[in-house]
Amino acid sequence: MAAPSGRSGRRLWAALVPAALLCLAARAAEEPSTADFDVRPGGEVHSFSRSLGDYTCTFTYSAQGGTNEQWQMNIGISEDNLLFSCSVWRPQGKSYLFFTQFKAEVKGAKIEYAMAYSQAAVGGQSDIPLKQEEFEITETTVSHREGKFRFELSKLMIVAKTPRDEL
Repeated sequence: MAAPSGRSGRRLWAALVPAALLCLAARAAEEPSTADFDVRPGGEVHSFSRSLGDYTCTFTYSAQGGTNEQWQMNIGISEDNLLFSCSVWRPQGKSYLFFTQFKAEVKGAKIEYAMAYSQAAVGGQSDIPLKQEEFEITETTVSHREGKFRFELSKLMIVAKTPRDEL
């Protein structure tokens, strides 16, 4: 399921998803994992991955301008093992790099919700979501939409459903 359209739907998701991600992190069956990494400009394609149990999140990008920026990736699994979450963001809020492409991919689960932001909430600022036309969501990826993406990215959030073994 993609993010709901319209202002009220976005506000609802904007309120619910951070709370759900915090619950996922707090009640994780395995310890959530947070890792720092540098987003490097220069136009080359770079990737950063983290795994937790059977699930993996990979962030792939190409950026221009400025110098390295420190970013973070947080992954977690819900206590009931039904949801896998992956967040990638710049803790300082707004990235000053010019992203030519981005893709976040999950392995082992199917995306239930995803959102991309041009600015991450810090210091009294709010998250500013990308326009729905700027990115696309498939069962396993969130990526820029060629010709529509406006080159600004500061945060990605994904909540994915894990496969369920039926008895």
